[in-house]
Amino acid sequence: MRKTTSTNFKNEQSIAFDCPITSTLKMVGGRWKLIILWQLKDRQLRYKELHRAIPNISEKMLTQQLQTLVDDGWVIKKDYKEIPPRTEYYLSELGRSFVPILKKIFDWGMAKNIVELANSKYGFKQN
Repeated sequence: MRKTTSTNFKNEQSIAFDCPITSTLKMVGGRWKLIILWQLKDRQLRYKELHRAIPNISEKMLTQQLQTLVDDGWVIKKDYKEIPPRTEYYLSELGRSFVPILKKIFDWGMAKNIVELANSKYGFKQN
């Protein structure tokens, strides 16, 4: 947790205040949130299905990111109160309204060959 008196915190607040781009990136930024939203774009998924759909994400990180997305109103968590436990996740209205933007980013990335560019620039490799 960053100190609220730090210069970095104050700068972040002043940049995000009244800026929809910065505020949106703050809400969905990070390594995993957009990937989680993308996986949920077409259907609801159980936790394990979501975990299998995103290789390399740890269970702890998936749990944390899902909880943040639920708390922020992007994803809805449906707990069936059954034994064994069954929980499903799906996009809220806010999350569904963001899907066209994700699709535009995907299409742009495909058209501009961003995967290859990123792989060559940053040395990304398939595990």
